[in-house]
Amino acid sequence: MRHARRRIVRRVTRLAAVGGLLVGSAMVTRAVASEPPDASTAPRTLARTASGAGADLVSRLGTDRTAGHWVDSDGRPVVAVTDEHTAEEVRRAGATAKRVRHSMSELRSATSTLRAAPRVSGTAWALDYRSNEVVVRGDRTVSGSDWSRLTGVAQDIGGFVRMERTGGVFTTRLNGAEPILSTAGRCSAGFNVTDGTRDFILTAGHCGPTGSVWFGDGRGDRQVGRTVAGSFPGDDFSLVEYANGKAGDGADLVAVGDGKGVRITGTGEPAVGQRVFRSGSTSGLRDGRVTALDATVNYPEGTVTGLIETDVCAEPGDSGGPMFSEGIALGVTSGGSGDCDKGGTTFFQPLPEAMESLGVRLVGSGRQDAAAGTSATAPPGAATPGASAPATGAEGSTLLARLTDRRNVGPGLLIVAGSLVALVATRWIRAEADRKAYQRHYSATWG
Repeated sequence: MRHARRRIVRRVTRLAAVGGLLVGSAMVTRAVASEPPDASTAPRTLARTASGAGADLVSRLGTDRTAGHWVDSDGRPVVAVTDEHTAEEVRRAGATAKRVRHSMSELRSATSTLRAAPRVSGTAWALDYRSNEVVVRGDRTVSGSDWSRLTGVAQDIGGFVRMERTGGVFTTRLNGAEPILSTAGRCSAGFNVTDGTRDFILTAGHCGPTGSVWFGDGRGDRQVGRTVAGSFPGDDFSLVEYANGKAGDGADLVAVGDGKGVRITGTGEPAVGQRVFRSGSTSGLRDGRVTALDATVNYPEGTVTGLIETDVCAEPGDSGGPMFSEGIALGVTSGGSGDCDKGGTTFFQPLPEAMESLGVRLVGSGRQDAAAGTSATAPPGAATPGASAPATGAEGSTLLARLTDRRNVGPGLLIVAGSLVALVATRWIRAEADRKAYQRHYSATWG
């Protein structure tokens, strides 16, 4: 009877161990086949969803009842509203409402008045949604008399126009992701775009007039293309048509330095407070946040309006370089003040506006809006204008990296290990029992 119970226990243990092996193996296989938590090392931010929610609310509620939107430090949408009834609508939609005095219509009216005043080179203004103000900045080139005159205009508008002096000089960053050179100077390749027949580089308009010939190296041995369209001042974008008409493989990547790149999957519009990334041939990959929208900058060469203002640093040579977030193309570098040692302000030409005006779309992207775009699934792989650029990502992650990630396969491996121990134990117990039985049997027959 005792032997029968032992056999039953051994059989049940073996069956449980075999079942454990099957379950554990399935868990490991599923974890290895799935996306690891940190598969992509591409720059990422979670603000895009909140940005879309805020933009939808502002569009629906109108500019007389709202005064812009932004994302807070936790990535949640915040909408500025002028009355409590509108605030309740915003809260019901799941966003945070902030009561302010001045509507978007009033803020835009103030910028129109500033734009109508005599132009002062070295000044810039933008809408600060969070403070509900129009912020006017003057760099060190602005004379005292000019600044005093512009201050008088601001005072006539009202107390919601804030005047600030800033260090440095507002300049176009002529001189990116990858450098492109011409007799006009050095700029950065922005994004590869197409009209369906030919491929182009979309870069800054101040980089060079129509007809400028661009090269991909300092010796002028490799011609990249020729500028065929653009707008500056007013806007700041241009198209460089590839010499052979095609951008080549890897055209949906932008370089971020060290032979790496980020895959671009769509275009979109940023939100105030959103974390963004900029790449340039002088200063490489840099990040910061959007501080204001609809900015106007009075460069020495002319005035550019409708720009994105950020606290991302930039330096001469970064002009035209790409700004992006989560694989979504947002703009190309226009200009700014400061440098990457002391920091500064950098302005970007919004990409959707430029692409619509030029009649182009991103190479390799069939949908051109932030909702259609997806996060960059490929961490950086090399990317140069018109050159092949291998990309690695979730698909290129090594099996070893997945197996060593305890969050993916740890529980499955523990079950497998425990099942193997149980199988070995049952084999050992049975072998030991057989040995003792053999010993008892033969010892009884020995004389």
